[in-house]
Amino acid sequence: MTHEFTGSRSKGTRKKRRSAGFTLIELMVATTVFLVVGGAAFTLFHRHARLFGDQQNQVALNISMRNALALMQIDTVNAGTGYYAGANISSWPIGVTIINNKAAGSCYNAGANTYTAGCFDQLNIIATDTNTPPSHPDDGGSNCVSTTSAVLFATPPAGTTLAQLAADFNAGDQILVVKGDGSQMTTAILSKAGKVGGGRVQLQHNPTAADGSNGAGNDPLGLTTNPSNKLGSTYCPTDWILKLAPVTYKVDTTNATDPQLTRTQGGVTSVVADQIIGFKVGAAIWSAATASSNDNYNFDASTYAFDYSSIRSIRISMIGRTAPLNAAQTNYRNAFDGGPYKIEALSTVINPRNLSMKDN
Repeated sequence: MTHEFTGSRSKGTRKKRRSAGFTLIELMVATTVFLVVGGAAFTLFHRHARLFGDQQNQVALNISMRNALALMQIDTVNAGTGYYAGANISSWPIGVTIINNKAAGSCYNAGANTYTAGCFDQLNIIATDTNTPPSHPDDGGSNCVSTTSAVLFATPPAGTTLAQLAADFNAGDQILVVKGDGSQMTTAILSKAGKVGGGRVQLQHNPTAADGSNGAGNDPLGLTTNPSNKLGSTYCPTDWILKLAPVTYKVDTTNATDPQLTRTQGGVTSVVADQIIGFKVGAAIWSAATASSNDNYNFDASTYAFDYSSIRSIRISMIGRTAPLNAAQTNYRNAFDGGPYKIEALSTVINPRNLSMKDN
């Protein structure tokens, strides 16, 4: 009996020991399965993390471009306006100028995915310096003054001294001389700072041509590109001298890998949006002769003879790109320029207040 009891106990103990844990083979199989499943999960997570990063970059690009368009709308809607007590210009002659670049295929390098300045337009929003009061041309007691001479004399408005007005003008400033009724205008670049002399403020400038037009170097905004664009060379004491503080939007391609949309005013340039690969500005034209408008947007200012005073509204089209996609998506190419990045395109139509007053 003792022998049978001992054998029975030994058999039971062996059974308990075999069921107490995993064998080495079972552990190795479990570890292998865990590594396979875990590796697959990690790979999937890593792939989706990169896709999420690309998606976030595209969303950020869209927001950046929308903010840029909103800023341009704020600037452009008030183009050519500026209220001054006592300065009542009934018909402002010009609000925006557009420099269109008719880009050839060579402005884009498909191998390096880079653009040159010739690919992009430039928008100039004509605004006056609100810190400088408008003044009147001084005829010296004889005849109306001429902008074809090298010096323009100005008399300050009431409440402004000669010294105060002279201090507002510096070499390199651009002025706009406008008829009191807005029927004519011309522009000039000051060659020296304003100074007081003979009871007047002397504004020395680069003289205009006989018709009031000016060369490109003396007219960076293209205000007088069209000689028949309401220009004049003789102005009288009832007319106005205004210091300009224009806003210019253009794409800076100094860094070929990151074309930047910039905003310049008062000599200060700020970056509005990065990675801009398309910036075009078109204009809808009002015809005074037929009292009608052309609703098609012209993206070549020469088609309306650079007559910026006939612009009724403008259309801005902008294209931006994300950073190049990650290595897992090297085969991706967009349909715009074939580059390895996603693109966003936005467009808006802006009706500046002073340019849409002719609408009926």
